[in-house]
Amino acid sequence: MASNNQSPDHEVTRSPDSRFPPLYELTTDALRYWELRRIFYNLLLAVIVIAHVAAAWPRSRQALTLDSALGLFILTVVANVAYSVVYAADIFIQFSGFRASRTAWRRVLMAVGFAFAAVLTHFVAANIVVAGG
Repeated sequence: MASNNQSPDHEVTRSPDSRFPPLYELTTDALRYWELRRIFYNLLLAVIVIAHVAAAWPRSRQALTLDSALGLFILTVVANVAYSVVYAADIFIQFSGFRASRTAWRRVLMAVGFAFAAVLTHFVAANIVVAGG
């Protein structure tokens, strides 16, 4: 039966191997950690784009068109979908024998992911500014 505050539909069932919490606990843990950092991820990418536009001003002014804004929107969505891939890696780490050291692994994932996204954004932004939109 259900425990105190849980309905029968949301009853917690542990696997026979109870070393691991249920998947929803792992997912909730990952969401709490990564969603706060998504803000900093988006700020980092925005700073890179703004820096490229500012560095090439006034030449970059011709790149500021409706089409480039729509393209930037698409690239922002793609960047955030790519960011979401970290959940698969995070949950995999939590299911592995490295769960106890997940804080260190999360820092590695964040550093590599942020660096990769920053470099990719640098090249895309530079090409958009140079091409003029």
